[in-house]
Amino acid sequence: MKHNVLFLLTLVFMLSFYSHAQRGVRIAYIDTEYILENVPEYQEATTQLEDKAQKWKNEIQSKLTTVEQKRKDLSNEKALLTKELIDEREEDITFEENEILDYQQKRFGPNGDLFIQKKQLMQPIQDQIFAAVQDMAEGRKYDFIFDKSSDAVMLFSAKQFDISEQVLRSITRTSKRTQANSKAERKAAEEEELIPEINEELEAREKVLEEKKAKRESAVEKRREEILAAREAKKLEAEARRQKTLDDREEAKQAKLDARIKTSKVTAKSEEETSKPAEGAKSVEGKTKTKAELIEENRQKKLAERAKRKKALEDRKNKILEDRQKAKDSINN
Repeated sequence: MKHNVLFLLTLVFMLSFYSHAQRGVRIAYIDTEYILENVPEYQEATTQLEDKAQKWKNEIQSKLTTVEQKRKDLSNEKALLTKELIDEREEDITFEENEILDYQQKRFGPNGDLFIQKKQLMQPIQDQIFAAVQDMAEGRKYDFIFDKSSDAVMLFSAKQFDISEQVLRSITRTSKRTQANSKAERKAAEEEELIPEINEELEAREKVLEEKKAKRESAVEKRREEILAAREAKKLEAEARRQKTLDDREEAKQAKLDARIKTSKVTAKSEEETSKPAEGAKSVEGKTKTKAELIEENRQKKLAERAKRKKALEDRKNKILEDRQKAKDSINN
């Protein structure tokens, strides 16, 4: 941890120093784990090593099972054996267990076969990675290239500074040239397309332009949504005013109709009262009518007039209803 803090402080100091220089500091990083996962030779060798380690584990487990069975057999036969035989067999079992532990340390210990072979497997790949990083740093003028998989603490790493893919391609091209059997294969490997040089300043300008474009499109879209919302609000407000006008007009028509009906009723009642003949009146048809005949004639006349007024009132009412329906239809259309 102390070394990491010292390393970071040194890095900050160097960055501060170079920030005033004419050329900006160029930094990149690689991910060794990603590179190793994508190197076919390393993956193949790792698979073989894992198969070998699994074989060793199975061998150790088989020996431990055999020793455990011998210990169980001795426990079952103790009642039939003498003390000397028991001690002798226990000594043999202990010796075999110690041999198994020594064998386990030999295979899986800190300096065992697995550790040594893994180191031997890693060393050539690490040398290739180191050589590729050196060439890339010199060719592209990088000031610092870090390893994301190492102990150095990287709290944030932008993808645009990751050159793991370029290092991996460089290793692959080198491997192809090394493994090429014919002259044509070697020439094809040498003529393989290289990774284009990255223009960081151009990328930065393009990124700024993209951000401005995205911000401008966002503002335009927001303005468009505001205009649509205002237009919809105005539309709803106009619809509400129109509906209120129609309702007020309908109420006024209904009030006028009610007033007309009421006036018609009053007029009809007044006419009925004024049209009543004097009691005991006589009709001049060439002869004198009796009182009963006069009463019946007067009653029939009243009934006829009442039916006539009722029909006239009904016609007037129907006419008013038709006019109101026509007014509604014209408004809706």
